[in-house]
Amino acid sequence: MPVVLSASRLSQPVNEAPAAMTVIDRDMIRASGFRDIPDLLRLVPGFSVAYTRDNTWAAGYHGMGDAYSRRFQVLVDGRSIYSPHYGAVYWTDLPLSVDDIEHIEVVRGPNATVHGANAFAAVINIITRTAAQAQGSRVFMHAGEQSANGFTAQHGGGRDDLRYRLTVSAREHDRFERDVDFKAAPDNGRYLEGGKTYFLNGRIDWQRSGDSELMAQFGVSQGDWQAGRVLDDETDARRLIEPPEQDSRALYVQLGYRKVESARREWMVQAYHTRNRFDANLRQDLSGTTTPLGVLLLDQYLLQTRSNVELQVNEQWSPALRGVWGGEVREETVSGIHYYDTGKTWRGDMARVFGNLEWRAHDAVLLHAGAMLEHHYFTGFDVSPRLAASFTVAPGHVVRAGISRAYRSPTFFEEHGNQAYRLDSGDVLDIFTVPSDGLAPERVLSRELAYLGAWRAARLDYDIRLFDDRIDDFIGYLRNNYDTSDDGLLSKRTIERKYANIGKADVRGGEIQLRWRPTPQLEVDANFARVFLSADMAAEAQSFEDDIPHSAPRNSFSLLGRYRMGQGWDASVFVQRSDRQQWLSEGDITERFTRVDLRLARRWTWQGHDMEAALVGQNLGEDYAEFRDTNVFSRRAYASLSLAW
Repeated sequence: MPVVLSASRLSQPVNEAPAAMTVIDRDMIRASGFRDIPDLLRLVPGFSVAYTRDNTWAAGYHGMGDAYSRRFQVLVDGRSIYSPHYGAVYWTDLPLSVDDIEHIEVVRGPNATVHGANAFAAVINIITRTAAQAQGSRVFMHAGEQSANGFTAQHGGGRDDLRYRLTVSAREHDRFERDVDFKAAPDNGRYLEGGKTYFLNGRIDWQRSGDSELMAQFGVSQGDWQAGRVLDDETDARRLIEPPEQDSRALYVQLGYRKVESARREWMVQAYHTRNRFDANLRQDLSGTTTPLGVLLLDQYLLQTRSNVELQVNEQWSPALRGVWGGEVREETVSGIHYYDTGKTWRGDMARVFGNLEWRAHDAVLLHAGAMLEHHYFTGFDVSPRLAASFTVAPGHVVRAGISRAYRSPTFFEEHGNQAYRLDSGDVLDIFTVPSDGLAPERVLSRELAYLGAWRAARLDYDIRLFDDRIDDFIGYLRNNYDTSDDGLLSKRTIERKYANIGKADVRGGEIQLRWRPTPQLEVDANFARVFLSADMAAEAQSFEDDIPHSAPRNSFSLLGRYRMGQGWDASVFVQRSDRQQWLSEGDITERFTRVDLRLARRWTWQGHDMEAALVGQNLGEDYAEFRDTNVFSRRAYASLSLAW
């Protein structure tokens, strides 16, 4: 059984964790052929993943996914990369390569007890390779269709007590077909969503003594991206407010210190700072339009920062009782004149304390209890408790029951967003979003029943789970309509969005996760999810009530199979089938699709160097659309070559 940390901050096999877990290991990452980290979530039951547009990704777990994926907590080595502005995860400019990842732990379901607000639907914890695991040098190159080109170089060195690793990468991407001519105007046109991203990251691990260690990390990235669209209708003003050039920069620094005081107690303190800057500007003369308006100024500059300090203490009080406790303080800032109609920098301070206990009451009974007390800068105090019990009904067969409460705090944009389009005269051309009247956090009450078993004769492990989640105070937006006949320049201002707590939703269903290893040569990982949603929203939010029940595919399935053919040859296949679903907000309906990827690779040694060549074909069946019906994901292939020494 894989050993995980993310479910409770205690090291435990997955069949003893208090929550449902999926582990994506390094072999699975390699066999999948995926070069984008979000694509790896296709290997997790219940997840929907889509590249949206303008270099962003969407993800949903059991539905309610939109362009910002704001209901997950995403961590890299314990560092939160959840955006305080939209709540999005900026995967595209994350200074991290799939080659840096050791494994990914996904907590399927709320886990605010351990990771706080925004660990609402799931937790994605990416664990990177330590410096000791990345010794030597490696170069990886890939090239293919849709500008799938990239170069990554890694190097690790040092001595026994002090080691380091460095990664430098340059990538080009253009995920979808650019020309769209199958839609009625105004959607037909040329979509520009490609670009280039460069990054550098590094890590140092210093074993100061036999009982203490120091870790330091850093990363910087630069994105030179294309975005927007050129519509066939030259008079359509909407094409003029989508800047084609985007400049994105990100950086982080992280320090961690771990001390083992005894066999019964160890503690860890870590601190990190992150900074994300995005800039896309436009100056467009609209004087020649049907209604002369003047010169539009669009400044999409956005700056976000996060500073965080955390303490964690693990203790073993007796052979049957252990626990973990600690606390965290954080400051977040956001500024962006286009999104808030002010040059002000918004700041928020957050503090939390947590504790989790694990008690082995009997050889066959394992009990878990935990809670987090959190004070958020918008919503004040919240308590997120959890109780879970695991019963070993036979060797290798465990039944788990659990109940938990989690919260999602509103983002800066949901609370204070005031998105306005202005002319150079200072007049308002359009107002898209106005500040809320004050938001309560979203709340979820989650209940689950799971059975984890192992059929040893068939070398098959399985995880079967039933879940029932009740979400209250769902945050969505209301549309306010205006009679603008006498507003002059504000004649374009017909609809404003305002975020509010608009209702409740219920999510029920089941998941199956299988891991089959019938021979040393063959490995198969498969999963299936069936999800039912319902919603009861305010009368003014009828679109959410209509869309939420369809925001998750009723049935979804994926499979990753790998076969070692001998003499260094490997073959793998990825299959995904998903029913029809509706993405919320800016998304469209994604029709039912089946995707098949194939990978063929060979490893060999050349002049003392480890080599690998691979050919990957993606979506070898029919084209399908992601997120928007103009996002056509077509058949494509790429080849890769790696050299290690």
